[in-house]
Amino acid sequence: MDISVVIPLYNEEESLAELTEWIRRVMRENNFSYEIIFVDDGSVDGSWDEIIKLSENNNDIKAIRFRRNFGKSAALHVGFQQVEGDVVITMDADLQDSPDEIPELYRMIKEDGYDLVSGWKKKRYDPLTKTIPTKIFNWGTRVVSGIKLHDFNCGLKAYKHDVVKSIEIYGEMHRYIPIIAKWAGFNKIGEKIVHHYPRKYGTTKFGMSRFIRGPLDLLTISFVTKFGKRPMHFFGTIGLVLFIIGFIIGLYLAIAKIMFQQYKMTERPLFYLGILFMILGTMLFIGGFLAELIQRANPDKNKYDIKEEINTL
Repeated sequence: MDISVVIPLYNEEESLAELTEWIRRVMRENNFSYEIIFVDDGSVDGSWDEIIKLSENNNDIKAIRFRRNFGKSAALHVGFQQVEGDVVITMDADLQDSPDEIPELYRMIKEDGYDLVSGWKKKRYDPLTKTIPTKIFNWGTRVVSGIKLHDFNCGLKAYKHDVVKSIEIYGEMHRYIPIIAKWAGFNKIGEKIVHHYPRKYGTTKFGMSRFIRGPLDLLTISFVTKFGKRPMHFFGTIGLVLFIIGFIIGLYLAIAKIMFQQYKMTERPLFYLGILFMILGTMLFIGGFLAELIQRANPDKNKYDIKEEINTL
């Protein structure tokens, strides 16, 4: 199969028929073999009934329905488990992403050899309350990740089949799939300017809380990607530095006390600062050591993604 299109949705009943027909037209015009995978993230409108209607007398649709709203990351994760196509396309269900972009995205994966291609909505039809925070978010993500993309959160992306089978997304991590893919060893990440359509039906499903959760998730994934397999390198290093600083402070005060006999060590605020540093350093070092033990006890600690293998007798 050439292409799997994964579409997470939440209360998008009005747009589903138009989106499905648009995708089917593009696939027919380009002679692609394909499947459309809808993941209904707990919709409370008629979205599921509409999906059932669209799938009647057609074998190009798969559909999964959650009991409640779990979020876009969960929907994508479950959708990725079902894909069979050589190239996986993700897009939103609100008609703001254009299926006409699919042929070029497919070509960039198959012919140019990209592992992942992310859409860039260079010209957006969103209010300033959304575009300005988005620009700040993308700038911060570029700085932290080192990946030179303009629009990390664009729902329109293309992936090699191996990529979606090798990554795991949860929480609000759908915003950082390029970072997760890079961490998993897929380094050829590209970008394509895509057309952005104004929302035709309904309203956005993401509130202001995403501007709080987004940076927190960025910190989480940055830490996990760098130190998830070696927590002692993070906690142990900070703990050791703090302990050494505290020890030097204590040693200085002890020498000064012995040589000058002019004060009690406990009368100087510096004494308590040194004690605090040594206690914090010890706690962080122990925390890193315990995290390292937990990591080594993890049954998946030797689970690595093998790209190719040759077996010889």
